[in-house]
Amino acid sequence: MRLHVGCAMWTHRSWQGRFLAHPLPAHERLRHYASWCNAVEGNTTFYATPSRDTAESWARQTDPGFRFLPKLPKLITHERCLTGVDEPLRAFLDAVEPLGPRAHTLWIQLPGAFGPADVSLLARFLGQLTTSHRYAVEVRHPAFFDDPRAARLLEEALAAVGAEWIPFDTTTFFASPPASDAERDAWSKKPRVPFRPVALTDRPIVRYLGRDDSARTVEGWQRWVDIVAGWLREGRSPTVFIHTPDNADAPLLARRFHADVRARVPDLDPLPREFLPAETQTLF
Repeated sequence: MRLHVGCAMWTHRSWQGRFLAHPLPAHERLRHYASWCNAVEGNTTFYATPSRDTAESWARQTDPGFRFLPKLPKLITHERCLTGVDEPLRAFLDAVEPLGPRAHTLWIQLPGAFGPADVSLLARFLGQLTTSHRYAVEVRHPAFFDDPRAARLLEEALAAVGAEWIPFDTTTFFASPPASDAERDAWSKKPRVPFRPVALTDRPIVRYLGRDDSARTVEGWQRWVDIVAGWLREGRSPTVFIHTPDNADAPLLARRFHADVRARVPDLDPLPREFLPAETQTLF
């Protein structure tokens, strides 16, 4: 029984010397992050397809039980809107192939303008994808959350290929006005969508955005602790990503979430116990 938890990235300036050794060469940062968390969002692949050499480096720095959720490049999802993408899709799939089993699910993040009228386009795209990967879709159009017919339409398209629907829970974040510069910046950028605790597959995925106040972040995720514990008891294998506007304590919070769930489900496999040293190091 395993719960994967992680952050939006594996390196952050505020983590240097705290969660990651500092200074640390780029090709070692993921290895240090993986001593704290056992999953990471694939945000970097959203902006550009990595080289195979880069993906091979990611694989070398992690064990086979670590999970990446690489996002399809925005060229495919946002710029070309899932049409005429055979070539960039082939390049992306070839690039992430060295990750092997670490590529837990391929993440299709769709723009806010993608609405119910576009579901047939998504269904055609999903139907043409290789069955060698699992897929998950993140939508942000309000209709998918407010209109039961639109939600059902999307769920049917996803169910046809065994794909998951990734909720981005921002309800705790938007519960009260921003109180820091990072929160004010996120206030204008993050999607405001209703809470959605539904799993479509045996591998549900959740993004949770808290506040820069860790206590409020922990308070806000308590219902997810109950939901994730229930999924585990049902035999599902969830993945949960913990965000805060500044992400300063995100690795520690991800571990705290795992511990909160494990308190409800004692049979849950533990996270890595030995952290790589974060004291000041030199490169020579």
